[in-house]
Amino acid sequence: MGTKKLRKWDTVEYLKTEEDMVMYLQACMDEAGDDAAFIAAALGDIARAKGMTQLAKDTGLGRESLYKALSGEGNPSFGTILKVMHALGIKLHPEAATHA
Repeated sequence: MGTKKLRKWDTVEYLKTEEDMVMYLQACMDEAGDDAAFIAAALGDIARAKGMTQLAKDTGLGRESLYKALSGEGNPSFGTILKVMHALGIKLHPEAATHA
């Protein structure tokens, strides 16, 4: 038997279409609960899939700042999140929560 070489999982490789990106963000938001960093990291995955350089131009924010803010380690302001979502072409849709 030979040795298998495994690559690190990278979500970005699977975010090919706008629909993929929106469905991924929705799934992350459903799972995140109160974990804002998880949602920021999901936006970071989408941003990397679309191109961080273009996102930096579209938001007026520096690439390094975006990488940090959307890494899951940063703590971006809500204003930054809204700028990023707008630049990515993603809308935030409020919906009443159903409590069981």
